[in-house]
Amino acid sequence: MARYKSLFKIEGTLDDVNFYKTEDGYRVRTKGGVSKDRIKKDPAFQRTRENNSEFGLAASSGKLLRRAIIDLVANAKDSKLASRLTQVMSQVKNADTTSPRGKRNVAVGIQSPEGKRPLKGFDFNRKSSVSEVLLSDFNLNTTSGEISMTNFIPDQHLLFPEGATHVEFSCGFLNLDFDSRVKDMQLSNVVNAPINGTATTVTLTPAAPAAGTGQAFYLFKIAFYQEINNVQYPLKNGTFNALQIVEVL
Repeated sequence: MARYKSLFKIEGTLDDVNFYKTEDGYRVRTKGGVSKDRIKKDPAFQRTRENNSEFGLAASSGKLLRRAIIDLVANAKDSKLASRLTQVMSQVKNADTTSPRGKRNVAVGIQSPEGKRPLKGFDFNRKSSVSEVLLSDFNLNTTSGEISMTNFIPDQHLLFPEGATHVEFSCGFLNLDFDSRVKDMQLSNVVNAPINGTATTVTLTPAAPAAGTGQAFYLFKIAFYQEINNVQYPLKNGTFNALQIVEVL
């Protein structure tokens, strides 16, 4: 895909050339390609139709997951989350070894260890990873969904952004059935602490174990705040907040 460089920032279509803006700058491409009607009917595009169908199923599964955790992900995501998660869901779909081509899906693929693997460690904000921000080990109780850290010292065990005065921890225990689309999301208490040299124990306990017959997702969130006149404000609207799927069972 071509990158457009000019004194003039153009968006729109000129003849067969389309100019458009992305997060990475201005781009240019030519119009053309096979018509949608031919792709839908021509036997030569059978594989294309199958690929498109599976891509749509993966995108739908990613959307289902995002909506299931909206209370956590709302201020801990990047602008390309939807496309990144669709790519991961496509990998999960590939683990479906029983459905016919064109109908392979996440609901079947995620049943296997190979299908769960792409989602483990997935960060919803590519600009801030829990694995990079948190310089301390933590324990996960997969029965209750509880996450805990002992002897945690914020200014030693965090890679925190400039201007941050406080850090906030929370976690979520989600049970999500991609087939029935039934979900149960249980949020933990929130632990807020000043970023200083005081050691503390962090214990995050979901209100209840997530119920259901789907897959269990365990999520860990770290958010940063700046205190001004005894009021804490989200640091740069949550740009540095991190949210990760730490385990899938």
